[in-house]
Amino acid sequence: MSLLPEQWPEVPEVTVRVARAVAGRGAPPLAMRVRDELGGLFADAEFAGAFGLRGRRGWSPGRLAMVTVLQMAENLTDRAAAHRVRFDLSWKYCLGLELEDVGFDASVLSEFRTRVVEHGLEERVLDLLLAALKGKGLVKAGGKQRTDSTHVLAAVRDLNRLELCGESVRAALEALSAAAPHWVAQAVDVRGWNRRYGRRIDESWRPASSKAKRDERHCHVIEGVIV
Repeated sequence: MSLLPEQWPEVPEVTVRVARAVAGRGAPPLAMRVRDELGGLFADAEFAGAFGLRGRRGWSPGRLAMVTVLQMAENLTDRAAAHRVRFDLSWKYCLGLELEDVGFDASVLSEFRTRVVEHGLEERVLDLLLAALKGKGLVKAGGKQRTDSTHVLAAVRDLNRLELCGESVRAALEALSAAAPHWVAQAVDVRGWNRRYGRRIDESWRPASSKAKRDERHCHVIEGVIV
């Protein structure tokens, strides 16, 4: 992934016109409000230490940082967030994309996070966001405010572990089905397992909103591994 030369442009005129027409007179979606209030919040230069200047052009790190913020705000998987970038008009508006922009592969988000953490820049997004909110008078001194990204990294770790376990079970079941289909039919509730593991974990499992539901899902995956 290369840093140069993509910076935050103005929102394309066609994107603005269509997005505002769709939003109508009601309150616009969160992503549109973020762009209207904060503009192109994360400059690519803020992440220069993590991204090279040579090689083929990649997606703007500043835009990927904004995608990560929206992703966490809406509790989305990487694949779901990439899907939003490609199809959601409000996200295109927020990121300053043309309507026909196809976005990026979901794996780009994982690579972005890895580079940011490896270069010790994981707090840059939070610092820039807090500075912008303070400048708008939305965050005031005297209260308590989280100042690190520990909870974000923990959520990413849980997602990675859950996907690893689930995909391991799915891969093992597919291998067994090919090698010994008759044994699998007798030993495994094929219908139940297919319902849970038939599709990729990152395609079919959206992160649960509560800790109790997340723990329950983790138990289901662990049970599958033990069986």
